[in-house]
Amino acid sequence: MSPVSGSARKRRRTPVWLVAGRLVRVSLGRYLWGGVLWSLFFIIPILTGLVLKGLFDLLSGARVAGLDAALWLCAAFVAVEATRGAVFWTALNFWPYWWNGAETTLRANTLRSVLTARGPAASRLPHSSGEAVARFRDDVRDLVVLTDNLVDLTGALVFTGAAFAIMASIDPVITVVLVLPLLAVLVMNRFLSAVIRRVHSRARQLGAVVTAYIGEMFAGVLAIKTSGAEAAALARLREHNRRRRKAAVADRLAMDMVDTVTGASVELSIGLVLLLSAAAMRRGDFTVGDLALFTSYVGWLTLLPRFLGRMLYRVPQGAVATERLTRLMAPYEDADHLSRRTGVWLTADPPPALTRVPERTDPLRVLEARGLTVRYGVDGRGLHAVDLRLERGTFTVVTGAVGAGKTTLVRALLGLLPATAGTVRWNGRVVDDPGTFLVPDRVAYAGQVPRLFSESLRENLLLGWPAGADELTRALELATFEQDLAGMPDGLDTLVGPRGVRLSGGQVQRATAARALVRSPDLLVVDDLSSALDVETEQLLWERIAGAARDGQGPATLLVISHRRAALERADQVVVLDRGQVVGTGPLTELLRTCPEMRRLWSEELVVEAEEQAPRPTH
Repeated sequence: MSPVSGSARKRRRTPVWLVAGRLVRVSLGRYLWGGVLWSLFFIIPILTGLVLKGLFDLLSGARVAGLDAALWLCAAFVAVEATRGAVFWTALNFWPYWWNGAETTLRANTLRSVLTARGPAASRLPHSSGEAVARFRDDVRDLVVLTDNLVDLTGALVFTGAAFAIMASIDPVITVVLVLPLLAVLVMNRFLSAVIRRVHSRARQLGAVVTAYIGEMFAGVLAIKTSGAEAAALARLREHNRRRRKAAVADRLAMDMVDTVTGASVELSIGLVLLLSAAAMRRGDFTVGDLALFTSYVGWLTLLPRFLGRMLYRVPQGAVATERLTRLMAPYEDADHLSRRTGVWLTADPPPALTRVPERTDPLRVLEARGLTVRYGVDGRGLHAVDLRLERGTFTVVTGAVGAGKTTLVRALLGLLPATAGTVRWNGRVVDDPGTFLVPDRVAYAGQVPRLFSESLRENLLLGWPAGADELTRALELATFEQDLAGMPDGLDTLVGPRGVRLSGGQVQRATAARALVRSPDLLVVDDLSSALDVETEQLLWERIAGAARDGQGPATLLVISHRRAALERADQVVVLDRGQVVGTGPLTELLRTCPEMRRLWSEELVVEAEEQAPRPTH
């Protein structure tokens, strides 16, 4: 059995009740006290029915008493209802603390797994950010609602037990007749649970597709406009919406079937009570007060079948939500990790943020990769048995044609992609999980596609890293960003917009480099950073970084993906990739003599740089 299938089976067997039980303990005191308040709200109508029975018996002459007794019963009725209103208001204000804590726990555990769990997160993330957002929003809510409904069900059960005991003491036959429709509801809902789970899963999937597509449309609005694809994009959105609407209608219909069956049983119960009580009242076995009590209880007795019906579709919905959330987590994690208590601070101060970088005793001497292999798809494309050695103080450049596997190499080395074979060693020690070991301040990575958030430039550079003003200024200087910063009226507080749209392409790339540099890593990994830089800026950037390394003021070791001459000429070692394999390793001068692929790449780069430096014609 494959690991994937075994993991999938384990998750299918995961009990949704484990998650619900853990959510109860997120804030046990608030859940219990809130549960008591909500249960009282459902139980207090027991007293209301008893007061009404006494009042109507008094008014109908079944009991002999004076006007004072009737007035006291009216006052008791008002007091009971006022108490129930006060309990409702208190519970309504008390409950959100637990609710928000439960939602936060599920989201925090899922996000923690995505960011810090062993193994590459890329293999378990959904196809779009919209799908992930849908899971964090809708699936989390399904699990919290399931746990919340347990309180309602408990209150309804207590009320039903007490009400049946009181009604059975008055007329056992009518009471038994009331139970029969409720049993029919339970049986029918049991058969509907599988259908509900199936249609709800599909509705959630198609709803996430719509969310993802809308997000992609906003992100690619310029591409849509410049391509004249507005009509096609809207047509695709309408098609996604049509499929989502069809699935949502089926989901709603399945839940409404449960509510309809429940409602029909309620109406049947009321009719049976009226029919049976009429004959009993003619015989004198049933008073007006008894009828008032039964009638007042019947409305509240509908809560139990309704809540049971809801639980019968909430449970399969919760199972779907548990499965979808655990698919975001590492293969070795399940519902136990999803629902663990990790601490929620709604009223108290949270733990302090990271204020200093923990000291390490293992500075980089040599980083080695042996037989690193990554395969894509059935044709086996990817990276094939690549060896790489990075010694402290060296400048290594990985180069190759488009699609040669350069980005795949560095991402597999850093544990961002799942490697099918190979080992990574730090100072001779095998790194079991590069994704959680090769992180700042050991290694910092400036990716091929820069990612900035819609926050200030300062927040984008630090992202919570404990760096002072001097370190931040130094990183910006090394990234040749100081002149750009001087031209910004708000300086480091400048808002860069979604994905850095208020900055130029070169500024975004250099800001990404500064973010890596401010972490003072032993090893700086840069993926095609200079693609949006002119030749002069790129040359200055490498000069500053290399000079800082010599002075002990910057990263001592560099691994750079580049095809640009400024990086290749400065490299101590060049690694040439061709179709996922290393075809040459060594200094540039040696490779130009011995490696045909390097000579071809070098010739193309000289032509490109000559075209970039050629004077532009003026008109």
